[in-house]
Amino acid sequence: MAFLADTLSRVKPSATIVMTQKARDLKAKGRDVISLSVGEPDFDTPDNIKAAAIDAIRRGETKYTPVSGIQPLREAIAKKFKRENDLDYKASQTIVGTGGKQVIYNALLATLNPGDEVICVAPYWVSYPEMVGLCGGTAVIVAATMEHDFKLQPEVLERAITPKTKWIILNSPSNPSGAAYTWDEMKKITDVLVRHPHVWVLTDDMYEHLTYGDFKFVTPAQVEPNLYERTLTMNGVSKSYAMTGWRIGYAAGPEQLIKAMDFVQGQQTSGACSIAQWASVEALDGPQDHLAVFKRAFEERRDLVVSMLNQATGLKCPKPEGAFYVYPSCADAIGKRSASGKTIATDEDFVSELLEQEGVAAVHGSAFGLGPNLRISYATSNEALEEACRRIQRFCGELR
Repeated sequence: MAFLADTLSRVKPSATIVMTQKARDLKAKGRDVISLSVGEPDFDTPDNIKAAAIDAIRRGETKYTPVSGIQPLREAIAKKFKRENDLDYKASQTIVGTGGKQVIYNALLATLNPGDEVICVAPYWVSYPEMVGLCGGTAVIVAATMEHDFKLQPEVLERAITPKTKWIILNSPSNPSGAAYTWDEMKKITDVLVRHPHVWVLTDDMYEHLTYGDFKFVTPAQVEPNLYERTLTMNGVSKSYAMTGWRIGYAAGPEQLIKAMDFVQGQQTSGACSIAQWASVEALDGPQDHLAVFKRAFEERRDLVVSMLNQATGLKCPKPEGAFYVYPSCADAIGKRSASGKTIATDEDFVSELLEQEGVAAVHGSAFGLGPNLRISYATSNEALEEACRRIQRFCGELR
């Protein structure tokens, strides 16, 4: 339509949302569909958090809140960063948004000018480059390949930095690959960034608590204190506390940046939902027992899915350190025909045919900037995962 902004023509719809909706539509028509496309835990929000929300309603905590968040939540965020990440922030250096996505978007909107570059590491969460484009910046895509376990190599980062680079977005553990950086791996990245003082660091630590085995999570400003003054450390309650629908993300960083983000948010949405904020105070300050339960379940599912996918003809599936995704390569399937006679020319063809033939919904890797791969979420029951993997094995076995 002629009156719509030109900006919209530069932005693609979210592939994860598109595929999840396709699966819902097929289910509504009576198809037997197993959706492995959605990025949210299948667990319920812990009872103590729900009770805190109910208490807040009964107390009448139902009014507008300050734009940057209620003071008890901002204080809880500062305590969390000290307790878990050894990062010292005052409450005034924190901000609460309606989900992590809004926090990232507001940071970019408050800082980007036309021509500014933002380094996005592929495979990336689908929204990063689109948000950069909506905010007037230019996304510079650098590849973290399967050969390097989907982790950015320092020499690749060094080559990507130009005088126009404003930000780099780092996501560990990663959506979509599950890859997470050890202290030593992160230090090699931060060493490069220290040499380029004009580059700011935006971390997406949303999957912090979902790491497996002996893996120890780290965040950039923790590894390299010299980056503290130019790092926005973003996190949220969505994944670790099974609170996706509560829509609370948060971040901490230099006060000047936080004030700029507050300014943007004040003209955009104002404060996040009051009830969800009080629930989030309990999430951060209350018992953390559920985390061990979540981790055990997800680690078992990861091992199941990696094992079964590596038994599928033509798939290669690395074992990731965290999150609840795997990112297998389907390169060996490209050029083959499915049982229906359709040629698999791309990873998008692969997931489309997989949904059509076997009723399994996954997301094509090229949507995340690196293919031919597919993202599979294992945030569902072991029974559903076993059946889905059997269907994937059958689908791959019938390619000719």
